[in-house]
Amino acid sequence: MSKPVARPNYFLSILNMKCPRCRKGDLFKPYSAYNFKHTFDMHERCEHCSQQYNMEPGFWYGTGYVSYALAIAFSVATFIAWWVLIGVSINDNRVFWWLGSNSILLLLLQPWLMRLSRTIYLYFFVRYDARHQETEPQKFDY
Repeated sequence: MSKPVARPNYFLSILNMKCPRCRKGDLFKPYSAYNFKHTFDMHERCEHCSQQYNMEPGFWYGTGYVSYALAIAFSVATFIAWWVLIGVSINDNRVFWWLGSNSILLLLLQPWLMRLSRTIYLYFFVRYDARHQETEPQKFDY
């Protein structure tokens, strides 16, 4: 009798930018997100389960909404952290120091956030398949 295989963690798979179907294959080619010529270089298919990544022409335009939501969530988190740790006041410009710091952090994180938004967006459309070795990958005809 075979042991049930442990399901890979959903959030760790997203953060590690793994295939949504098998959660093993890499979505992006092994370039750094900060290698700007190759920031968006993705594999066409997963090397483990053959899941197609590019669903249709223009598919990735929807990642702009995810990227925007990630930027807002990051900004809210840094604002709350700044408020708790330093405090917020317009009398001594502390709020403007947060605004500048947050802007710089967002700019530095943007390549990684763009990759993360592609990963999250793809997870909306492709579900995990524990039997990915035995079943066909999800098809998207265009």
